[in-house]
Order: sequence, then structure tokens, then C-alpha cells
Amino acid sequence: MTRLLLTVLMLCALATNTEAASSDDLARRAVERRAVEAVIWGMPAVNTDLMLQEMLRKTTAKTNEIVYWSRPVNWKNQTLTPNPDAIYLMSFWNVKDGPIVIEIPPAEGGSIAGNIVTVWQMPLEDAGPEGADKGKGGKYLILPPGHQGTPPDGYIVLQSDTFSGFALLRSNLPSHGDADIAKSVAYGQRVRIYPLAQAANPPATNFSDAYDTLFDSTIRYDASFFDNLYRIVQTEPWLDRDRAMIDQLRTLGIEKGKPFKPDAKTKGLLDKAAREAHAFLAQRYEDGFPVINEGIRWFPAAMPEIVKGAQGGYSDPDAYPVDARGVTYTLGFTGIKRLGTAQFYLLTNKDKDGRVFDGKASYRLHVPAKAPVKQYWSVTVYDRETHALVRNMTKASVASISPGVAKNADGSVDVFFGPKPPKGKDANWVPTDPKRKFELMFRLYGPEKPLFDKSWKLPDAERVR
Repeated sequence: MTRLLLTVLMLCALATNTEAASSDDLARRAVERRAVEAVIWGMPAVNTDLMLQEMLRKTTAKTNEIVYWSRPVNWKNQTLTPNPDAIYLMSFWNVKDGPIVIEIPPAEGGSIAGNIVTVWQMPLEDAGPEGADKGKGGKYLILPPGHQGTPPDGYIVLQSDTFSGFALLRSNLPSHGDADIAKSVAYGQRVRIYPLAQAANPPATNFSDAYDTLFDSTIRYDASFFDNLYRIVQTEPWLDRDRAMIDQLRTLGIEKGKPFKPDAKTKGLLDKAAREAHAFLAQRYEDGFPVINEGIRWFPAAMPEIVKGAQGGYSDPDAYPVDARGVTYTLGFTGIKRLGTAQFYLLTNKDKDGRVFDGKASYRLHVPAKAPVKQYWSVTVYDRETHALVRNMTKASVASISPGVAKNADGSVDVFFGPKPPKGKDANWVPTDPKRKFELMFRLYGPEKPLFDKSWKLPDAERVR
């Protein structure tokens, strides 16, 4: 009888232990599964927060002020795929305490190619000659969520569904000459940002120069990603389209109004999930986006579904391209309301033969004559892993406005990429790191019809000996 009792007790204990192990395993798997989805979903907002936090750490600029680069950016600007052929200004705005005005000067003696976006990088409006002010200058009034009352006349009114976001403002650059750089910087510093409550007598706008400062906002695929995501949850309202994520994040310990203090075991699971999300998003990028011209590998820098979704405010009840959005914001930042007007971007991650670009090898890109641009074209090398400028390189791009660029007899231009320049081609060459893979972005500022009707086509870059 005693032996039978002991056997029963042992079986009960074993069953209890099995149930406990099963429960722990289910909890672990739930954290891993939901954390992967949280990374993909939260990518654009975390992308924004990484830039904001870096600004607060590395510069004197605060929210509702302007951080800028006083020369075209070098490799120390480790934002995602920045343009080394423009003067960058950024304002991380916040309307928690009331509406904010961003004042863009008329396009006289310079011009702005600007995008104003929410923390989720959903475009509210574009600014400058191809934006809402059409080059006449304008006062963009950003209203907080749930704002009551009628806005005053004389403003371009933008209703935000978040309390924060940023304005990416590129002061266009006629050339890389010192005089033109100084002129573009001076024009950019005519931008103003101030509270609507002080519009009658606006205070001076503070500008903080970040040039030659290591400004690293590359995506962190580890547990720290969730610290940024936690900050977004605490400071921003839940959008109706995202309410399904409330319980998902609660599983991870992220909940509005409560502290986020994952233990060592949970941090390990979050690290693993971030790496898995990275692998998933990287594979989506590796597979490529729809190309612009059949048989050529260049593709627009955003998938069609994310362009449609973002420009429509994700209003289609039958579509929410979270995966495509996640991939997009591993590659770059900002949202564009009128894509294809002020600028257009083409990306490629493979050469003509379908091989990944290798920093040890040399390549040639033939840019046909009569490139369809009102302003300039450029081609830039980025690190394949980080999607930022390749570290420690003395140069990142060749542009039609670059000094000394040699043209062929027919007006076309050959651009070279590799660890060493071809003899006599230094001005047409972009250096690569032999230890790194890379990718290319071709920018068209003021793109024109031949790009879109495909009568002008950019060929693939070819590997050369």
C-alpha cells in the first residue's frame, strides 16, 4: 500500500513538473514570437527615436530646435542612407505642449527639399518648391492629436496623430565649392521653428552643428531595441490601427504607465528575437523589390505597397503593409508625400551578373547622357550590413555636381567603385572597404519624365578587372 502511494505521488509530481515545464516553454516561445513581430512593427518609430536620442546625446539641440551639418555629410553621419551631396537640417518636433510652426523661406537664393513626418515616419507634408508651399515659402502648422479649435489663417495646417515626429530639410547644393556650401548653409538657417503661441514675436531658432560628430543611429538588433520601443509606448497615443499590439507588447513587459525592467533571461530572449527579425527583414531586402526597368536590377527604394499605404495614411481597411514598412525603415528614414517630384531614389544590392557587391572588387557604372534631372544626380556607396556610409572612407559619392567629374564625348559619365581608383579617374571614383560588402543608391533630384516613361534607363553596375 505504501509502495502504491509512493508511486502515485511520484507520478503526480512528474505530471506537475511536466506541466510546469510546458508552461515555461509556452511563455518563452510567446516572448520570442511576439518580440520578433514587435521589431518588424516598431521599426519606423524606433528608427526615429534612435536619431532623436543621438541628437540629445551628441549635440546641444533639443526638441523644437534644429540640428544641422555645416558641410555635406561624411562617414561620421551614421544615419541610414544619408545624402552626401546636400546640406542636412533636421528638427525633431514635439507638440505635447501645443501647436508648433515650421517656417520655410521662399526659394530665393536657395531651396529646400523637405519632408515633415510623424514619429511613425508617416508623411504629413512635403516642403519647398515641390511641396505644399510651391517655393513661395510657408508656415507649416503642426497640430497635436485631438486638437480643438479653428487654426488661424495663413498657415499650412498639418493634423498629426502623434505628439512627435521630425522634419528632414535638405538645403539644395549647386556644387561642392566652399562658396556654394556656405550659401546653402546660410539659406538653410533661414528656417524657423517656434510655438504657435509665440507666433506674434517668434523667438530665435537654435541651430546645433553636428558636422564631424559621430552621429550613429543605425538600427540595434538586440534587446536595446525594446528600450526605444518602450519610450515610444510611454510618450505616444495608441493609434487605432495598432491597438492589436497592446497585449503583444504586454507579453514582453512593455505597457503604458508601467516600468520596463526585463530580467537577464528575458533580455536573452529579446536579443534572440531581434536577431531573428533582422534575418527576416534582411532576407526580404536580399530578395529585392520590384525593379523599375525589366531586366535591370535597380529598384525604387520603397516597395509599392508601402508607398501607397504611407501616402494614404494607411487608410485602406484591407491593407496594412507592416512587413514592407519594416524593411523600408531598416534602409533609410523619412516619408515623402509627393514621391517623384523633389527627388527619386533607386537602389541596387547586386551587380549585373547578380553577385553581391564586394569591397575587394572593382566596378563601373555607366550613367547615360541627358540624365532626367532638373538639379543633379548622384550615386552613393553604403555599407551593406548597416545601410549607413562606409566607415573611415574619405569619400562616399560621385554626383553631377562633384568637382572635376569627367564626362565622355557623348555626355555620359562612368563612375567607378573599388578599393583603388582607375588611373586618372579619381574624380569619378568612390572608394570601398575591402573588408565590407556594399550597396548603391542613385538619386535624381528634380526627376523628369524620361525616368518614368522609361525612355532613359540606368544600366547595372558591372564588375571590371
